[in-house]
This record gives sequence, structure tokens and C-alpha cells, in this order.
Amino acid sequence: MNRRIELLAILVAVMMASSGMAVCTLIAIDSAPHPIRVACVGDSITEGSGYPGRLQIMLGSNYMVRNFGVSGSTVSLNSTKPYMNQTAFQKAEAFSPQVVVIMLGTNDANPQITQNEENFEADYSQLIRSFEDLEGNQAVWIVKSPPIFSENSSYNNTYLADTILPQVDNVANQLDLPTVDIYTAFGNHSDYFMDGVHPNGDGASLIASNVYDAITQNGSSPEDSFAYGQ
Repeated sequence: MNRRIELLAILVAVMMASSGMAVCTLIAIDSAPHPIRVACVGDSITEGSGYPGRLQIMLGSNYMVRNFGVSGSTVSLNSTKPYMNQTAFQKAEAFSPQVVVIMLGTNDANPQITQNEENFEADYSQLIRSFEDLEGNQAVWIVKSPPIFSENSSYNNTYLADTILPQVDNVANQLDLPTVDIYTAFGNHSDYFMDGVHPNGDGASLIASNVYDAITQNGSSPEDSFAYGQ
């Protein structure tokens, strides 16, 4: 009888230990940090270049990067394809991003797509505030579009550099937001483009590395201001 009692006691102890381990495991899983959600907003350069995927690799598992680019889209609401009228915009908001990276403006420099830019700054501010008004805290980075090297299309680099990008700077200054100067980063690297407008693999890596630096360097890392699990 004593032997049976001893065996029963051992069995109960093992079961309790196993249960405790299970509880600990569940607690560990439940308290594991959730990745910081990063929404990449933009046009075909975002949608098709592959830079968001490269950014995900660079940032690592503490981040969840999602691509919400829409080919042909613009900041301007007075165009053939305003970004704010696209389903991707709604999906980006539903994603509840903690970090928003916006790179738009190339199609605003194409007169066949955008008729005029009279309300560009107001439209850009509206786009940004739509993300800032989401629940929680959002860090927004405005990315200045890369240069246009194509001479056989309606895309106009002079208009981009002299009209669009200065307005992008104005919006950033007015809303006190940081910019990522991809335009300058490309320099004269026309070889980083497939067609003078859309970056190739090297161009995508350049964009990703500059955005990565902006998010993680100089004390601006969202990890410092966003609590995991939010």
C-alpha cells in the first residue's frame, strides 16, 4: 500500500510539474513581443520595386513590414488615380501601422496623370493626418521620390525637382515630420533604374537602406517610443 501511495505521489508531482511548465510556456508565448507594424505607402516604386521586402529583412523579426503601394497613384486628389481613393489606402489604415513610410510624388510629376498641383500640399497633409488620427501613436516618415532619368516618357524630372519636392519639404516642415531624401541618395545613378523611372534591385536596396537608417538611427527608433504588444 505504501508503495502505491509513493507512486501516486510521484505521478501527481510529475503532473503538477508538467502543468506548471505548460503554464509557463503559455505565459511566455503570451508575453512575447509583438512586431512593430510598418506600412509602406506609395506608387509603383513601392508596389513593384521590392524595397519593402528588403526593408523587412533589414529590420528583422521585431518588425512587420507590409507593402501598400499602388501603381500610378498620386498625392493629388485632382488626378486619374489619387492614392486616397484606392483600396490599398483603406487596407493600410486597417493594418493599424505604428510606422508609416510614404513615398509619393513621381506620378504627380506626370501631366498625363495629374492635371495640376494647386492643392498638393493640402492633399498630402490630409493623407498624413489620416494615419496620424488612427488609434495609438504613429511615426510618419515622408520619403522624397527618386529622380527621373527617363527622357522618353511624360514623367518630368525638372518638374519633380523644382515643384513637387519643394512642396513635400513644405508639408514636412509644417507638420514637423522627418524626411528621407531618396532623390539625393540616388545621385546620378541612372544605372539603378530599369527604365529611368522604376528602380531595379540596386535601386530597391538603396531605398530600403535609407529608410532603415531613418527608422533605426539617431535615436529615432520606434522601439524607443512604442511598447511591444500594442
